[in-house]
Amino acid sequence: MIVTLIIACEIGFWVLLAGGLALRYLAKLPRTGAAVLLCEPLLELVLLAATAADLRGGAAPDWKHGLAALYLGFTVAYGHYTVRWLDGHVAYRLAGGPKPAGAGYGRARAVHEWKLVGRTLLAAAVAIVLLQAAIWYVGGSGDTAPLRGWQLTSLRVAGIHALIALTYAVWPKRAPAKETAERAPSGY
Repeated sequence: MIVTLIIACEIGFWVLLAGGLALRYLAKLPRTGAAVLLCEPLLELVLLAATAADLRGGAAPDWKHGLAALYLGFTVAYGHYTVRWLDGHVAYRLAGGPKPAGAGYGRARAVHEWKLVGRTLLAAAVAIVLLQAAIWYVGGSGDTAPLRGWQLTSLRVAGIHALIALTYAVWPKRAPAKETAERAPSGY
């Protein structure tokens, strides 16, 4: 049931996002679109309540509960960012808004990647707190080793992301030759 609900929440996230942006930019109903977008956190509350109810109902803590906590953590850290990013791109494509800035190259790209690592650290922290709350919630009545394993998984994900960001700092991404040539002064 939990895995199905996680999948339903993910599908619901994208359906609400598409619906909210369509209302905002295609139907020219910005307030209604914003209201639809504000409904997205309700999906996560349903998942949180269902996970807690499943554990309280006597279900053995396992990978499904850990995945739910990780999903909730990433939604907290990246949900608003994703909505804002996609909103900027849709505004540009459909409403004549300004072109969204890219991640850039060199130092700017490395800074962008480290900001994303900060979000991943927030996601891991939220997941770890939720998992710890689940461990306390279950108490001594169940084997909580799978939940503790997911706490370590959260840290591993953050560590891997930090290593990826480090590569952008050590080996900066360079602008393509075409862009570099366009920026070069042509006074000679």
